[in-house]
Amino acid sequence: MSRVEHTGDATPSPPAPPPEHGFPAEAGDAGIRWRRPSPRLLRARRVQAGLVTGSAALAAGLAAGLAASPALGLGAGLLLVVAGLLAERFLARRVAAWGYAERDDDLMVRRGVLVRRQSVIPYGRMQFIDVTAGPVERSLGLATLRMHTAAAASDARIPGLDRAEAAKLRDQLAALGEAQAAGL
Repeated sequence: MSRVEHTGDATPSPPAPPPEHGFPAEAGDAGIRWRRPSPRLLRARRVQAGLVTGSAALAAGLAAGLAASPALGLGAGLLLVVAGLLAERFLARRVAAWGYAERDDDLMVRRGVLVRRQSVIPYGRMQFIDVTAGPVERSLGLATLRMHTAAAASDARIPGLDRAEAAKLRDQLAALGEAQAAGL
């Protein structure tokens, strides 16, 4: 609950509206409508992490069990499972940090938990746009949209979009890119 203090004759200002889609408001974010990937992205990341963690726990458990003792093998396997559960907490925060916003002249992409990164990609600088989906994403009806620019270091991508939304956004960005590039 927010608290409004009254000082003198000044009219109290209303509390700030909640940030859209759970993103904290930052300087310069006024009027920006942030969109988030599908909630199924977290499920996809959990499946991927579970496959890796489960395979590593099984391999470590078997190797330690055969090389030393079954108790050591069980301990090694359980240790990796616990590490996987701790990593899941980080995955949830990482997925929640993704967002994108379409503006008049550019696309903004935000991500990162420990190190926040916000990229601004002018439509006229986009060279081509890919829509990709791995096996886990395909099984959940998701895709990743990746924008390529002339800058070799650009890594503008939006994971976890519904396939139809990714295709629509790809076509929309391509059309905006052609229109903006023609004006250069």
